[in-house]
Amino acid sequence: MAALMVPFRKTSCKRVIHASNYLKSRLDICTRYGSTSPMNMLELNKRGLIESVFPDQRIPDLLRLFSSPQSLYCGYDPTADSLHIGNLLSLIALLHGQRAGHSPIAVIGGATALIGDPSGKNTDRVPMKAEDVENNIIALMKNVECIVDNHKKYIYKGIKPLPDFRILNNSQWYLHQNIITFLATTGRHFRVGEMISKHSVKSRLNSKEGISCTEFMYQVFQAYDWLHLFQTYNCTIQVGGNDQTGNISAGFDLINKVTKQHAFGLLVPLLLTASGEKLGKSSGNSLWLNPNKTSPYELYQHFFNLPDSDVEKYLQLFTFLPMEEIQAIMTKQNRAPDQRHGQKKLAEQITLLVHGEAGIDSALRCTEILFGDAIPALVQMTFQELQQLFRNAPTSEIIYNPELTVFDLCQQIKCFSRVEDAVRIIKAGGLYINQQRVTEPDYVLRDGEHILHNNITLIRVGKKNYYVVRWHYR
Repeated sequence: MAALMVPFRKTSCKRVIHASNYLKSRLDICTRYGSTSPMNMLELNKRGLIESVFPDQRIPDLLRLFSSPQSLYCGYDPTADSLHIGNLLSLIALLHGQRAGHSPIAVIGGATALIGDPSGKNTDRVPMKAEDVENNIIALMKNVECIVDNHKKYIYKGIKPLPDFRILNNSQWYLHQNIITFLATTGRHFRVGEMISKHSVKSRLNSKEGISCTEFMYQVFQAYDWLHLFQTYNCTIQVGGNDQTGNISAGFDLINKVTKQHAFGLLVPLLLTASGEKLGKSSGNSLWLNPNKTSPYELYQHFFNLPDSDVEKYLQLFTFLPMEEIQAIMTKQNRAPDQRHGQKKLAEQITLLVHGEAGIDSALRCTEILFGDAIPALVQMTFQELQQLFRNAPTSEIIYNPELTVFDLCQQIKCFSRVEDAVRIIKAGGLYINQQRVTEPDYVLRDGEHILHNNITLIRVGKKNYYVVRWHYR
């Protein structure tokens, strides 16, 4: 998996500024407006989590707003059955808001997923079946619930109880909408010229494929989502990736036209690969938050293997560790880079947030199997965990025979295509049972050594060819 990068990208919207020197200089207004309060989420700029603010000219108003509890939200369209690591940044921003005393809302776009967001796409999205969307909604809600619960149980160390974290499906407020009424009321507030000027629309209009009326209207529905949340939950802040500027500005304009009040956008950076490609499900290079798609071990190893140059940045972005603690970690890291102290802490914190303590334990057991003392770790593994770790490995169900030899087992699970290959490779030291080299084809398998107490055996031929065996006793 390519290393992640968090770029500071420019945006064409004039009312957006970047979390750079200008934004930092504006933050000294905090003391003037009393916004040094722990509720001030613009402090996340120091961690690199807030890349830009919308609209920039109203930053003093936003700072005043943060002096009291607010409601903030981020939307996730269920176009897949799992969120991915790019979505995790916006969820972390919502959790920071919760820790600061604000009320977060995650909106699962059951309705908007059927329309399709044109942002970042060269062609129309493939239409989704309603039943697939429903299944994805359930999966994404489970994703969010798991992360929120893990944060509260394992990571949050505060004394004060956290505000409620709402998870909503935007289908709820479209179920009884009449299309004529919707267009006659909400639709009247949108000017086609402004809609066309949005980057996500303009780039498609200039392409060979063009844009459908359906996707052209996406910004109207996302804007209405925010208006609904503003009127129902006093949701004044939307969190989103910096590719969502156009949609956020549409919601900002609609709220202002309907209520004569102002809302604000906090834009988090996009995650890119080392080659500059957006990291996400559409690109086929994502790290998923569903353990059945990206195992806790795979998630752990990805961040454990980050280059040293990225560690501090990712500790600030993906963990809730205080900045002082991150500095102490980096001091230790710089003294002994080969020990990868920073990468270990980063991988541990992310895996704990996404998969909880059980996920950490599984990731460490898997690491021990592959790189450490395999047998104690293997004994603690379930068959399902082994299948997840070696998801491409053939799996065999074998009935125990006390006279079964190493050669017999290899023949039964079809490790080798020819008998002579089996004998030659085993004698040459190319066969491992539970990560221990075995060189005698006629050696009888021993219970507790080759067949572990959890009735599992792991076979390896060469460096990468694994086979999983589960034993049954008559």
